[in-house]
Amino acid sequence: MSLFRVKYLSFFFILISFLSFFNILYSYYFNLYLNLNTYYYSLIVSAFIGLIFYKIKLKDSKPTIFEKILTILLGYIFMPLVLSIPLYLSIYNLTFLNAYFESVSGFTSTGFTIFDNIKHIDQGLILWRSSIQWIGGLYFLYSIIYLIDIYDESLKKSLTNFLSFNSSEILKQTVKIFLLYSGLTMIIFIFLNIFGVRTFNSLNLAMTIISSGGFLPVNDLSKILIHNSQIIVFSILMLISFFSIFFIYNLVFFRNKNLNFFYEDIHLFIYFLFVLSIFFVFFSYDNNFTYNLFSLVSSISNIGISLNIDQNNLSFVYLILVILGGSFFSTSSGIKFLKIYSLTKYSINQILSFSKPKNVFMNKLVFSKINFDTKDINKYFLTVLIFIISLFVLTMFLSLNNIQFEYAFKLAVLTLMNTVNSSAYGISEFNFENINFLSKYFLIIFMIIGRVELLSLLLIAKKFLFKY
Repeated sequence: MSLFRVKYLSFFFILISFLSFFNILYSYYFNLYLNLNTYYYSLIVSAFIGLIFYKIKLKDSKPTIFEKILTILLGYIFMPLVLSIPLYLSIYNLTFLNAYFESVSGFTSTGFTIFDNIKHIDQGLILWRSSIQWIGGLYFLYSIIYLIDIYDESLKKSLTNFLSFNSSEILKQTVKIFLLYSGLTMIIFIFLNIFGVRTFNSLNLAMTIISSGGFLPVNDLSKILIHNSQIIVFSILMLISFFSIFFIYNLVFFRNKNLNFFYEDIHLFIYFLFVLSIFFVFFSYDNNFTYNLFSLVSSISNIGISLNIDQNNLSFVYLILVILGGSFFSTSSGIKFLKIYSLTKYSINQILSFSKPKNVFMNKLVFSKINFDTKDINKYFLTVLIFIISLFVLTMFLSLNNIQFEYAFKLAVLTLMNTVNSSAYGISEFNFENINFLSKYFLIIFMIIGRVELLSLLLIAKKFLFKY
């Protein structure tokens, strides 16, 4: 174990202690004493682990890519253990498995919940659930930088102007990410307040949006978003987790702008406008378009929340949008639109090269000078292949555990894409508390798999199964 790995995890354990302290202050200020002691336990445990990891003396060696992947996986396994303490010790008599399931679901920004009625939960614990999402989204962004070596060159180039991949530059960028992430959370919070959303709900929803999470402070979001103006503003705010977290910063502050630097966000913007046009022309004849806009943006950003309306006729379309996902450097999951686009273009070029061998077909991204090579395409293909295999395995397992096949398939997609179940996908009433313990363990495992770059699984398999 290298020193860098330990330091990396120590930061997040210390951050958990700060969030615990914030919950303690909030509970005292609003006289919420039901679960107050539980946050003291999470504060003490997380601060102790964080300080131990920070003070530990190890050889400062450069970690291998396998060690980096293992570090990220350990974080997704052990940090939810600490985050589950207030849930497990709360007055709601949760079993350890249910508390851990809720914690992993929040930390991976999935949003599956074992609570049937959010109204029965005190505000302190609702805020804690949102905090779990918030720190999980930040952990995911940091993990992208930490695992940058496993990504393909074309996606790396979206960060090249910022990251020279030495330790001092990475430190500066992690500070920048933290400030951007926190600042955007505050901006979302302010906008929701301006448009008439209650302060407590605005705070929780801001942490949900920025992390692409699925936890809500109420059972039915329609009770918060009443007017069309609120729905439209909320939909626009959800786009923040669809585009790169650097996008707004680059537009405002980046000098000598190079179009190549914005190539991914330009593709995503055109993709969004195209899908929006399709929905407006073909799918809005019997519904208020604002509802379709809301579910559309929620799906492409992998948040998944929806208003309480029947959209079963579009559930499969929304699932496809969930699979495609958003930006490479955002909190959204999914395979990522740019990978699918590049893989499709490369395949078409290969077909055309056989039919017109005298022509030259460039594997070049539109609006940029970036070419993707065969190595990148192989990675894209393997990512899609691993997703299909994981989807098949999880669907079959859930089906064998007495879950209807349609629900099993939809749950498998949403689990791997870290997207919450809602009426947009036709499974809003699914009860996670009543499924058997094996199904919960499998969902926990695949929620973590979905949040880690799917290519990491191949590298782990190569480490253990193919030794050279």
